[in-house]
Amino acid sequence: MKRTFVTLYILVAMVLTALAQPRFTSNTEMHSLGQIEWKHPAVVQYTITNTGDQPLVLTEVEPDCACSVAQWTQTPIAPGEKGTINVTFDAEALGRFQKSVAIYSNASPHLVYLKFAGEVVQEIKDFTNTHPYLIGQIRIDKNSLDFPDLQHGEQPVIYIGVVNLSDRPYEPVLMHLPPYLQMDVKPNVLQKGERGVITLTLNSEKLTDLGLTQASVYLARFTGDKVGDENEIPVSAILLPDFSGMTETEKANAPAIKLSTTDVDMSGVLAKKSKAKQDITITNTGRSPLQINKLQVFHPAVGANLKKSVLQPGESTRLRVTIEKKSIGKHRRHLRLLMITNDPMQPKVEINIKAH
Repeated sequence: MKRTFVTLYILVAMVLTALAQPRFTSNTEMHSLGQIEWKHPAVVQYTITNTGDQPLVLTEVEPDCACSVAQWTQTPIAPGEKGTINVTFDAEALGRFQKSVAIYSNASPHLVYLKFAGEVVQEIKDFTNTHPYLIGQIRIDKNSLDFPDLQHGEQPVIYIGVVNLSDRPYEPVLMHLPPYLQMDVKPNVLQKGERGVITLTLNSEKLTDLGLTQASVYLARFTGDKVGDENEIPVSAILLPDFSGMTETEKANAPAIKLSTTDVDMSGVLAKKSKAKQDITITNTGRSPLQINKLQVFHPAVGANLKKSVLQPGESTRLRVTIEKKSIGKHRRHLRLLMITNDPMQPKVEINIKAH
């Protein structure tokens, strides 16, 4: 009888281990680049989400030809978190193209193919695909600037492609630039139909605190332009704690955060009521005290109440999320919560809220 129980225990453990796996999910399987200019490299970005319950590791990314070079998130992607794969296509050959990228990971299946397609032309006449956002008579290829997660000392860069569709010369300028961003523009003046690039470099040493820092910059549509909702471009950057000095023993005995959910849908309640709430259970499944160092809310419609910020191993607490329908408005900020913790595998936890 004892041997039977031992056998059953081993079988259950094996099943649970098999069920606990990372899962690779991409925001798209195919990127359509539209027309791109000959010998002007284009960058394709895939956003990867770990929809499993174990850390996801991207072990290798291999484009199918030497015309493309890949960069990807090298650190483990915690459950519910995101990483990126950037593929730079050299655009050296004229004509239509379709390329594939092989991604190897510790998820099942271990190999996934993503694709991108478009047409290399000598002169671009249609900018709707390459620069889909129109501000006045200026087209840009990004309407929000989300810097990757970073640590002190890093200086990530974001590029904004700009096209002048007006009849007069145009100087690309971002107004209300925060002190941690440095801007470079090439060329300084764009004639009608010309393209340029705004380069933004973030100095992480000038970020004042851990967690999410948000601001807004404003694209000037003409000389003397004013700021407003029409030319606003939100900026966000998340500064994470540094766990690089942890020993293997410390990592093995670290805290581990687990949430009952990271996606909150209040659409149904708000269709009938002016205010909605939902409770989320937070549990420390690790071996040392879990500290929720910061809980950030960045939309006036969202409220959060955390009963306890330090959890002993095995302990749980309640996070109550509320949202007021009248305050949602047309605000461009995402409805979300952000937590910064001392869990080295999940120092950042995002809770996404749906209210429409």
